[in-house]
Amino acid sequence: MSHTVLPPLISVQGLGFQLDFSGIPAAAADEAALVAKFPGVFAAMKQLEAGAIANPDEQRMVGHYWLRDASLAPRPELKTAIETTLARLKAFGAAVRGGQIGPRPGARFTHVLHIGIGGSALGPQLATDCLANPTDPLSIEFLDNTDPEGLARAFARLGDRLRETIVVVVSKSGGTPETRNGMLEAAAQLKGLGCDHAKQMVAITGEGSALESVAKREGWLEIFPMWDWVGGRTSQTSAVGLVTMSLLGHDVDGFLEGARRMDTATRTPDVANNPAARVALAWHSATRGRGEKAMVVLPYRDRLLLMSRYLQQLVMESLGKAQDLDGKTVHQGIAVYGNKGSTDQHAYVQQLRDGTNDFFVTFIAALHDRNGAQAREVEPEVTCGDYLLSFLLGTRRALMDNGRACLTITMPEVNATSLGALIALFERSVGFYASLVNVNAYHQPGVEAGKKAAAAILKLQTALLSTMRAQPGVMHSAAGWAAQAGHKDAAIESLWLLEHLSSTPARGIKRSGEPGAINALFGV
Repeated sequence: MSHTVLPPLISVQGLGFQLDFSGIPAAAADEAALVAKFPGVFAAMKQLEAGAIANPDEQRMVGHYWLRDASLAPRPELKTAIETTLARLKAFGAAVRGGQIGPRPGARFTHVLHIGIGGSALGPQLATDCLANPTDPLSIEFLDNTDPEGLARAFARLGDRLRETIVVVVSKSGGTPETRNGMLEAAAQLKGLGCDHAKQMVAITGEGSALESVAKREGWLEIFPMWDWVGGRTSQTSAVGLVTMSLLGHDVDGFLEGARRMDTATRTPDVANNPAARVALAWHSATRGRGEKAMVVLPYRDRLLLMSRYLQQLVMESLGKAQDLDGKTVHQGIAVYGNKGSTDQHAYVQQLRDGTNDFFVTFIAALHDRNGAQAREVEPEVTCGDYLLSFLLGTRRALMDNGRACLTITMPEVNATSLGALIALFERSVGFYASLVNVNAYHQPGVEAGKKAAAAILKLQTALLSTMRAQPGVMHSAAGWAAQAGHKDAAIESLWLLEHLSSTPARGIKRSGEPGAINALFGV
């Protein structure tokens, strides 16, 4: 596998990143044709960064690049807002860590409870897992779902320490059900412990949102902005990610500096040496620009375990679109999955090498071993770190020798700067790829459709309960109750809902018949 037009190996000045494309096959003619499209791709990105409406479906600007270099913001008030927010959140984090802000007089915060979902949780989870150390001044817990058992487990882990926990609630609209539910549960738990919940809560939300109204009315500790020109999946360099980083004492400035340096490197109009352009070209070559192969993400560091989950949203929510910008049906996207190396050499690498060739691999490596005596030898002149890199290179070679496509990214070490750079690299790569295949990377109509459908299901549940309670003692099948409630086409959904409600005696729904039986009867 070799390139005939572009160099197989490039480096990123000032960051120590190297990208190896020698494992991505590309015919010279195809590669040249794609390279010829990049003047238009670069122009579109330049317009986006200048403040053009880059999300036409929602008539919004796309400004996550301004977050790490406010001088790029197209209007003075945006620049001021970014700089002021950054200064505020850093000062707030320092005051919490220093004990100047606490849950009550004489007490210090010892834990953070971060409540969010999707991009409002994945970025902070990745950064926390990547950068956490035993010396961090606060510990952290996440609520990123509305699973009742998950909520109970999180609160059980915190126990009475919830009294010393600062609760960060992240929702742009303030109406995201999973986040709202977590907020209500946290407030109830705090009240149950006799705490003034408002003195322990922070909101990160949009101006004029329902969450902002609640936070202002109750007098929460702080309110930080979520701007409509920052999407959730590109929000880690906004208050969404930085508030938690600041509270935990992680290197906010280094993180932003890494993103800023990578942004600079990925603005160069030299396709051959633009790392994000090359990644986008590699994706296009590996998938023929039609998502024909999945991307398997294999970082060979435990600290980057969550990178595959983070990239699932960034890539799949951005690129998975039914229509292109011209309204043509295209069904674009790239499926993403992965875990970490070398663990997965003992899991699905067997299929990657010998099974269906329906993927390409993105390897991510850090070259730094442990410091000092910790980098001890386990064999003569061989450390654990030597083993880890050899497993990556060996797996890569075994895959390439069997005709499997591989992209490899190496960086000096895993720290805040390299994480910021890595996130920025993939953000720009997604933007470039979206331009190559002509889709809107910055909206998510499929996600919104799912939310609307979920709301309709809850309305169905309300209708079923109302109908049943009007007829106490009467037993019908789920289909019978659905018809009486005016939803005869929702018999299966009604069965699931009634099975769910009857599984908790306190809900007051009784059933007869085997669980899951179509002919089961329900009543109140």
